[in-house]
Amino acid sequence: MNDLLLRFVIGGAIVSSFSVIGDILRPKSFAGLFGAAPSIALATIGLTIARHGKAYVAVEARSMVIGSIAFCVYAWLASATLLHREARSPVITMALMPVWFITSFGLWYCCLR
Repeated sequence: MNDLLLRFVIGGAIVSSFSVIGDILRPKSFAGLFGAAPSIALATIGLTIARHGKAYVAVEARSMVIGSIAFCVYAWLASATLLHREARSPVITMALMPVWFITSFGLWYCCLR
C-alpha cells in the first residue's frame, strides 16, 4: 500500500511539473503531451530503480523506447490519414491501433528478443 501511495504522490508531482512546462510552451496542445507519458515514465523508472535496481530498469527502459517508437509510427500514420481522408478521428484511431501493436511487437522481435 505504501508503494502505491508513493507512486501516486511522485507521479502527481511529476505530472504537474510537466503540465506547467507544457502550459508555458506554444501551442497549448503540448500541455497534454507533456503532462502524460513522459512524467508517468519518469515516476515509474525512479520507483523501479529504488526497488529493483538499475539492471532491471535498463531492460524496462528499452521496452519503453520500443513502445515510444511504435507510438510515433502510429501517430504519424493516423495524422497523415486524417489529413488526406474524410473520416471521423475515432474511426481512424481505432482502425490503426493494430499498427501500433504490430510495430511494437515487430520491433521487440527484431531488437529485444
